[in-house]
Amino acid sequence: MNETPVSGILKEGLWEVLPVTRKKSEELGIVRVSRIAASWAYFAIRATPFRMAPTMGDLGNDRESTPADGLFRFGQFALDSRKRTLSCGDSPVSLTAKAYDVLLFLVRHPNRLVTKEELLQAVWGDTFVEEGNLTRYVSHLRKALSDAADDTGLIVTIARKGYQFTADVTVDEATDTARQSAVQVSTAKRSLADTQPGLEDPADGAVPRAPTHWQKAAVVGASLVLLVILSVASWRHFGNMTPPRSQKIMLAVLPFQNLTGDPDKEYLADGLTEETISLLGRLNPEQLGVIARTSVMGYKHKDERLDQIGRDLSVQYVLENSFRESGDHIRLTAQLIQVKDQTHLWSQDYDYPLKDILNIEDDVAKALAHEIRVRLTSQQQAEFGQPRPVNPEAFDAYLQGYYFFQKHTDQDRGRAAEYYKRATQLDPSYALAWAGLSGVLEWQASRGIIRAEEGNQLAREAVERALALNPNSATAHAQMGRLKQRVDFDWAGADASFQRAIAAEPGNLESVRLAATSAAVRGRFDEALQLDHRAVELDPLSGDSWERLAETEFSMARLDEAAAHAQKALELSPDVYPGRILLSEIYVMQGRPQNALTEIESAHYQPLRALPQAIAYYALRREKESDAALSELIANPANAYQIAEVYAFRNQSDKAFEWLDRAYVRRSGTLSGLKVDPLMKNVHQDARFGALLKKLNLPN
Repeated sequence: MNETPVSGILKEGLWEVLPVTRKKSEELGIVRVSRIAASWAYFAIRATPFRMAPTMGDLGNDRESTPADGLFRFGQFALDSRKRTLSCGDSPVSLTAKAYDVLLFLVRHPNRLVTKEELLQAVWGDTFVEEGNLTRYVSHLRKALSDAADDTGLIVTIARKGYQFTADVTVDEATDTARQSAVQVSTAKRSLADTQPGLEDPADGAVPRAPTHWQKAAVVGASLVLLVILSVASWRHFGNMTPPRSQKIMLAVLPFQNLTGDPDKEYLADGLTEETISLLGRLNPEQLGVIARTSVMGYKHKDERLDQIGRDLSVQYVLENSFRESGDHIRLTAQLIQVKDQTHLWSQDYDYPLKDILNIEDDVAKALAHEIRVRLTSQQQAEFGQPRPVNPEAFDAYLQGYYFFQKHTDQDRGRAAEYYKRATQLDPSYALAWAGLSGVLEWQASRGIIRAEEGNQLAREAVERALALNPNSATAHAQMGRLKQRVDFDWAGADASFQRAIAAEPGNLESVRLAATSAAVRGRFDEALQLDHRAVELDPLSGDSWERLAETEFSMARLDEAAAHAQKALELSPDVYPGRILLSEIYVMQGRPQNALTEIESAHYQPLRALPQAIAYYALRREKESDAALSELIANPANAYQIAEVYAFRNQSDKAFEWLDRAYVRRSGTLSGLKVDPLMKNVHQDARFGALLKKLNLPN
């Protein structure tokens, strides 16, 4: 078979991953990459490795006014900027010239965030150098400093942004003559470069930074390739690692950093983050746990120290990712960092040209699957062994649909529907796009934006199409479970779908949450709480996880715990849906209607305010205002169940069942919570309540 341009590109990427991963694995004593695969790569791949662009830096262009020369003292160290020496006590510390330049810039700017861009500009000027090279210099600086003084905390990683030099630095304008025995960096006979491969100063042939020119198709295609390679390389590191005390290894994939300079590409960064989490989460959930998207997204715009992220998320490892543009190339960087000492265990840069990047050759996909097959179950082997052909424009539309669907407003979800539809039109075989379209159609049907019967039927057809295309799709099984639960009132069928979703992707947060809700609405509270706590473990900094836990506790009448966890949800995510509405209902049931009104005023989702207002005003005996809120609900027939809740709370049973019957005719998904809804407590003893539960296939 003749080699196409894309096969050469992809094989080059594989050729870069295999030797780097093998070498790092052998150094760490973790996983030895298959000799067979390496031989296959050597035979099949004829590619030129990506070469680091060399240049000399210029430290005279500092962004701040700092002492240019002198003797910088920090702890036991003295750095002489005139002689370009570093010493610890009376002992010299040997560094390469570039490592010295990096350290000097950090020392000149202590106790503040120094961005990666600042360092690259200061040390390498306008020459393009991959971020991974900077990472390696910082890593070896840490080693040199810790070897000399047993101090590993001088250079702290600020996740996704850069570094902070944490020592207090003093400056002597006159060079201390006692330090003259220190080794001159530029003439050192034995330096880190002599013993550490990859740390030699760049050779001649500098490559200037290319001008900005975005190519969407290249980004999408390169992203798909990166996800596969990244998953394989990460798994090779984690595959045979034994976690301490037989506990699961926990990993956080931090949000992809968009270095293109185009804020409109944030949807792509978010989508790639989700896809990477999903891929890594399926590798071996018994051994490797991956924190869910919503918890890590909180760090997208934060300058947080890596050790603090580790404590917040209870993870041992962090994966950082970024992508940028350079002419007609897309460059992606991935770095695996151990939290406890901020060691960079693995770092790789990928460079993809535009030409023919989207054609993924079957032999490359099969070779990648072969490398990880022995460590996967048969079901996972089947999934990873299958090629993932995706139309790049369809993939782009899907990511935009996903981005807008997460915003929870009717307008944004309307935009999501359009993007999902476009994705299915561009690629009718795209299972995830069909599943996404099903979810948004069901939402629109439940909100009365489209006719309920029509919307639910279209949603069912879309998810059935998704499952026909990919029977192992966790997203599609979860969506089918939603329809069975909320439209068919088929609770056993819904449970089965949710369990299939969890089996296909144990780390799929939405599947775990749906399974928890399914257990709760049927009164299986112990099971529901167990699943809710599992969701919190997967997504500890997400308001959604704590809010779902609060909902279960509210249904159990554990009002104090429910209020505390609802407040926790709002502390983490002030706009969590439907956070303040839930908390206001809890306050009403606790006999605190005035507190409920305060929460309602802060709620951002306007259509849901009327329900808690109606019950809070009624509890305060302000019936005129309660009636006004109820009238607002009645204006939209899609609110039939919420209207019934108000009448039930008022102990107006006939009206409550009139609207419950209307909700049943509309197949309102909110009826699924009828059995455990605290607002329905007043009608539990009515014979009609038991009859309705029977019609809903809910146990009485």
